[in-house]
Amino acid sequence: MVLDYTIRFFRGRGPEERKGSVELRPGVNIIAPELPKGKLFTVAATLRRQGAAQEKIFMNGYQAWTYCPEYGSRGKIRDLSHLPEAIVRRFGLDYYGDYYFVHYPNAPGFTHGESWCYFRRGEHYQLFASLDERPGYTIFGYDAHRGMLSLRRDCRGVMHEGGAFHAFDLYCAEGGEDEVFDGWFRALGVKPRTTEKLTGYSSWYNRYQKISEQTILEDLRGCAEVLKPGDLFQIDDGFEPAVGDWLEPDPKKFPHGLKPIVDEIHARGFKAGLWLAPFVAQKGSRLIAEHPDWLLRHLGLPIRCGIAWGGFDALDIDHPGVRDYLQKVFRRVFDEWGFDLVKLDFLYAAAPYGSERESRAARMTRAMEWLRELCGDKPILGCGVPLMPAFGLVDYCRISCDVGLDWNGRFFTREIHREHLSTRHAIGNTIFRRQLNGRAWLNDPDVFFLRDDNLKLRPGEKHILATVNSLFGGMLLCSDNMGRYSAEAKAAYAQLLRNREAEDIRVLADGKLLSVRYRLDGREHTVNIESLKED
Repeated sequence: MVLDYTIRFFRGRGPEERKGSVELRPGVNIIAPELPKGKLFTVAATLRRQGAAQEKIFMNGYQAWTYCPEYGSRGKIRDLSHLPEAIVRRFGLDYYGDYYFVHYPNAPGFTHGESWCYFRRGEHYQLFASLDERPGYTIFGYDAHRGMLSLRRDCRGVMHEGGAFHAFDLYCAEGGEDEVFDGWFRALGVKPRTTEKLTGYSSWYNRYQKISEQTILEDLRGCAEVLKPGDLFQIDDGFEPAVGDWLEPDPKKFPHGLKPIVDEIHARGFKAGLWLAPFVAQKGSRLIAEHPDWLLRHLGLPIRCGIAWGGFDALDIDHPGVRDYLQKVFRRVFDEWGFDLVKLDFLYAAAPYGSERESRAARMTRAMEWLRELCGDKPILGCGVPLMPAFGLVDYCRISCDVGLDWNGRFFTREIHREHLSTRHAIGNTIFRRQLNGRAWLNDPDVFFLRDDNLKLRPGEKHILATVNSLFGGMLLCSDNMGRYSAEAKAAYAQLLRNREAEDIRVLADGKLLSVRYRLDGREHTVNIESLKED
């Protein structure tokens, strides 16, 4: 395969261009032509490849929540153009994904993604993957009509100081699933920080923000009937007065603070986890009121990065005040309150833009490296994060959107963006990003449910979600009050733990029905799922 590339940049007052062709070979391919000092404009390449009618196409989505199933040759990915621009801007809907810096053709036969992609025919994979995203996200696009794979570096506006510029650092391979992905991670030099699978509880998907000292202790007592020593008990969003105000919990909800609760979690033999969103602050928070200069700005205005909590803005990770503040936050969480693990959420907000000195991806990677420094050896569960900048830096990572209390959310939520909460989409990402588990980190597929109350999932849907999570997840959390489990629910929970010992797990996705087959206790089991390949 021949890769034809074009690099456009500005030197002095005029534009210049460099073109070239490189034959891609299996393994590492570094395309790094010499460039003079100048500001990058476009870095793009194309190669032709022979597709097939029954070929399946995977394009990795921008961040953890972005829905990215396998597509067929007529697949398409929809952007936000169907929504009023005023609504998109007001609520920052475009910042959830890559909508504001990637062109969407919105037509059948065109797909795209970031960092890696593959083409699958049965059990044969053809993988194209980035080896270094610091120069800019590698954006892959595929035109199935012409059999044309395009590549683009997301580095517009970055100043190149002269010398070799890594236009693309690629790993290319063909073969079986394990063969190509093992080869990629060997070439990356990335290994998971831990091999310890975690099981446990999260407070979010039952109580959401309506938590208190009383409800947390009630759920802790229930968990003590089911969980085992060493399992995780995680306090999620809702303990803080407002997102961004982390140094003290809400005194009305937690009048005695969090340390006594952590002590009780430890007394039960569990690890204590806490949710934080370190790079954002919500409208109305004390942080924004007292430190408006801490907000990251674009064209002079704060960056509204989403609709949650009535709207939230990004913090500037380079502001000395922000850096001092987050150092205090993590010292308090770990050293004073005694938490063992942090779930760090909405991380994409650290790097909505790059600058002349670094690309968007380089800024995101630097933000993740800083979080690793702040947390030391404490485990991090990453969430809402562009994936490749987090490789090898977090211990566990969400690889899906949030699950919902029903199968696929309400109609109007499905119309918003590819990152909306959906049990259906979460299952799809858990399956189609399974190759990251045990290579980049241990995957967090989000929670499952065994309860019957406060839930709209049908029994079969609950079974699919729980089974898929147990087979493909390195983290297995639920959000139930386990003290209310029936004997049947406790038996189902025990079976999920047994599923983690399954062997010969295979995904069959060649027809309209997606199936997962596995062997356990000498028997073959099958889970059939509705088509998750395309909407």
